[in-house]
Amino acid sequence: QVQLVESGGGSVQSGGSLRLSCAAFGSTYVSFAMSWFRQAPGKEREGVAAIDSDGSAVYADSVKGRFTISQDNAKNTLYLQMNSLKPEDTAMYYCAADYIPSYYSGDYYLRSANYNYWGQGTQVTVSS
Repeated sequence: QVQLVESGGGSVQSGGSLRLSCAAFGSTYVSFAMSWFRQAPGKEREGVAAIDSDGSAVYADSVKGRFTISQDNAKNTLYLQMNSLKPEDTAMYYCAADYIPSYYSGDYYLRSANYNYWGQGTQVTVSS
């Protein structure tokens, strides 16, 4: 069993930055793929960034060049550094984890159906 706890959300103005954290509890953390998703009111949950089985970062086109995903295995923590935030980045941000076979790559890691473990979410609000 894996438990995920997000933190770091808040309200910022357009152009600002936030850093989200996701603490993972459970012995399988190291072998799991970890990712960030977001969901705005009235919209579907979308993948934002993930770290694949090779340790490479995968990003949605909408956040490339602005967001950076990273992880600290010693602390069992996943991070999302968000810079140059825009009002359209406003959403509830969720951390997700699950085992994904290494023969998958790229956008497979940004599909919510491929994850069974989810955090409770942290709200990010960007004002113009």
